[in-house]
Amino acid sequence: MTVAHHDRASIELMTMYQVSKILGSSLDIHKTFREALNVMVSMMGWRRSAVVLNTDDGVLCGLCAVGLSREEARRLEFAVGEGIVGRVFASGMPMVVPDITQEPLFLNRTGAADERSDAPIAYIVTPIKADRRTLGVLTMDRVVSERSPVFDEDSRLLSMVASLMGQNLLLHRSVQAEHERFTDESRRLAKALKPTYKLDTAIGQSSRMQEVFSEVHQVAPSRTTVLLRGESGTGKEVIARAIHNLSPRHDQPFIRVNCAALTESLLESELFGHEKGAFTGAVGMRKGRFEMAHGGTLFLDEIGDISASFQAKLLRVLQEKEFERVGGTQPIRVDVRLILATNRSLEKMVAAGEFRADLYYRINVVSIFLPPLRDRREDIPLMVEHFINRFNRENGRKVRVGAKAMKVLTSCYWPGNVRELENCVERTATMALNDELSDLSFPCHDNRCLTQVLHHIEREDAVRPAAGRSVSIPIAEVPGRPREAHGLADGDVAVVGGQGAAVGHDDKPHGERERLIWAMERCGWVQAKAARLLNITPRQMGYALQKHSIEVRKF
Repeated sequence: MTVAHHDRASIELMTMYQVSKILGSSLDIHKTFREALNVMVSMMGWRRSAVVLNTDDGVLCGLCAVGLSREEARRLEFAVGEGIVGRVFASGMPMVVPDITQEPLFLNRTGAADERSDAPIAYIVTPIKADRRTLGVLTMDRVVSERSPVFDEDSRLLSMVASLMGQNLLLHRSVQAEHERFTDESRRLAKALKPTYKLDTAIGQSSRMQEVFSEVHQVAPSRTTVLLRGESGTGKEVIARAIHNLSPRHDQPFIRVNCAALTESLLESELFGHEKGAFTGAVGMRKGRFEMAHGGTLFLDEIGDISASFQAKLLRVLQEKEFERVGGTQPIRVDVRLILATNRSLEKMVAAGEFRADLYYRINVVSIFLPPLRDRREDIPLMVEHFINRFNRENGRKVRVGAKAMKVLTSCYWPGNVRELENCVERTATMALNDELSDLSFPCHDNRCLTQVLHHIEREDAVRPAAGRSVSIPIAEVPGRPREAHGLADGDVAVVGGQGAAVGHDDKPHGERERLIWAMERCGWVQAKAARLLNITPRQMGYALQKHSIEVRKF
């Protein structure tokens, strides 16, 4: 053995030792593989080296590389059988290219052949195998010098490192699979052990409603004031009654007052009561709802609709915990648990000066947000079954809901929420000609949906602007059809109104998404009509809605 061969063997041995130590130090293959490539390139005098692995979608992508820029590393992507890398992966056999400029299979994705060099550049690729499977390839290239014209030693070293990497990859994937299995099992057990909350007065198995039920069970035993938030028809009164039924006050009265249904003077008398002769018609003393709810729960619905002066009176009662009847002077103290509800944004009202901030902080102790029905569609079949069973029981019918009918119900937008769903089911069951409801049983099939009529605000002044007025609407792009096809430059909008369509730079309402929603709302969420309003094609309308993730409401 010559001195040169002895030195080469020593370097290879040291390289293998360092590589094996690195690969065995961690299961983070991104870190260890890159460090191993660094050692090989540094100790063996190579130019570049890379690891390319097979992905789940069957494409070969670079995992890590040394000697390549970040942009060059991104180009390490090959199909199976494509170029030298793809062929080595497909055949499972290593390949040596003495001069990459003379090899037609070399694709030069990273520009290795473009660099000037006085000597040829050799390229060696070997498969990374484990468990009789090819998982990827290991590549290297180096300058061919007079002292290193043979490639057997490089190929042998590369194959040994590839073998170690294959075992490391197999171990990494095995541990990762076990970790994912353990995580899934833990998640399944946690879900199985997680209590399922039920309320006698409410239906809901969705995650959103389970959160609400959990909060109800947690807050019910206390005396804490509760503020129920949510759109109209989401069941705030049902939840309020559930809180009362689960509380220690369940044997005491549950009194409900709709604050929006009474004027300020009537509301004051209704809540606090009045003395005889306090006003015209007060022929006797009358207890108010606060007194009637003594020991129990008082539910004030639509609290956001009370006047500013009555807000001050209510705040005083909540702070002092006593009140006087209208026309009286004797303070009255009561023990009442207060639950309030609103479908309005109290925060915006406080900011606008329409709701007292001190009252807001007094009532907003525990807030429970009730999700709209469209955000918990998985509860719809349970509700429909409950409404149908009640309808059948009360009317002596045997109505059933078919699969197509249920699909209609679960896909509707339901702006009126649970209240609207209940009315729709009862109305459709009442007018059904047979005992099985189908998609043809609903009024929306004949464009007679009452909700659609209610929310279809296509008015003359909205869709057909008055003379001299215009409405600006954006032109949405579709793939393959640029804005120039409409004769519009960037930032231009189509202006509807006046003597036909024109082009302008008006920007009201702001933003393309807002304009799309504006048009859809004015056309009852009918895409074709909204497209005509915007002076665009239905295809453009559909693409724009998808682009901005706008859910099309179905009535």
